[in-house]
Amino acid sequence: MNPLKEVTINTIKRLPDDCTIDDIMYEINFVAQVYEGLEDSKNGKLISTDELLERVVSWGK
Repeated sequence: MNPLKEVTINTIKRLPDDCTIDDIMYEINFVAQVYEGLEDSKNGKLISTDELLERVVSWGK
């Protein structure tokens, strides 16, 4: 099974029985973002902490 699919299914199974669709979608989105970040890292698509801080500060301008 595809590792992303397997992690997503296991994540959903760990949610409480009374979870909402929003809870499920939040978890799926979180897992997808983590996998995207890991792929970016493997492909060398990284930025420094200083560059990240500069970007965050510019959002407030």
